[in-house]
Amino acid sequence: MTQSDILLRDLDDAGILRLTLNDVGRRNALSEAMLAALGVTFAEAGADPAVRVIVLAANGPAFCAGHDLKEMTAGRAAEDGGRAYFSHVMAQCSGVMQGIVNCPKPVIAEVTGIATAAGCQLVASCDLAIAADTAKFSTPGVHIGLFCSTPMVALSRNVANKHAMEMLLTGDMTPADRAAEIGLVNRAVAADSLRDAVMEMASKIASKSSMTLATGKRAFYAQREMPLTDAYAYASQVMVDNMLARDAEEGIGAFIEKRAPQWQDA
Repeated sequence: MTQSDILLRDLDDAGILRLTLNDVGRRNALSEAMLAALGVTFAEAGADPAVRVIVLAANGPAFCAGHDLKEMTAGRAAEDGGRAYFSHVMAQCSGVMQGIVNCPKPVIAEVTGIATAAGCQLVASCDLAIAADTAKFSTPGVHIGLFCSTPMVALSRNVANKHAMEMLLTGDMTPADRAAEIGLVNRAVAADSLRDAVMEMASKIASKSSMTLATGKRAFYAQREMPLTDAYAYASQVMVDNMLARDAEEGIGAFIEKRAPQWQDA
């Protein structure tokens, strides 16, 4: 299958780009080909002014089963036992996850089925996530002697330490309602209303100024790694710059004048 076959794209008139993992036979595993497709697509979407919001969905019974373990096992045949190959794949995967965080467009995961290991990491890396009430999540590496260290990075930045450690140390499946309770997803909804719930959220976000969304997303991830004083200093400067932007002037004026704003995304 080609990259275009395993990752489907559909951009609607509202600027909502729907990306669908479509390697059903491999349970939408993060193979080298899938990682490459995701990396290129998120970079392109981030630079495309026609894209306002990205929805990441999947076909088949699994949202994403994590790394392709058959590919990883084949990598052991190299003279170094696979060290260089494993390093390459981990760097490629980490690049994709950071690409989602660094993408200026909001990214919403639409989760059906299971999301395990790096698939759970993929959900945690998205800005928002809505899951079907039948979805399940896990970081099951401990079952096969492989601690989910890279999924841990995204997981621990989304849920409290003890919840993250419980998932990482036990490898147990976490049902969708529990995933919502601990903050891994925003909410769990009936499977037959999942797409409607995601599109409602995506449409609401797509109606905002894309300049404002990009500013806010970038600032959110930057400030949370800073000490409190530094975070306020940084966020205050972001606020000043944002106030001077055309869309802030338009939005405030529209609010005062009780009319709909006309965004220029600038």
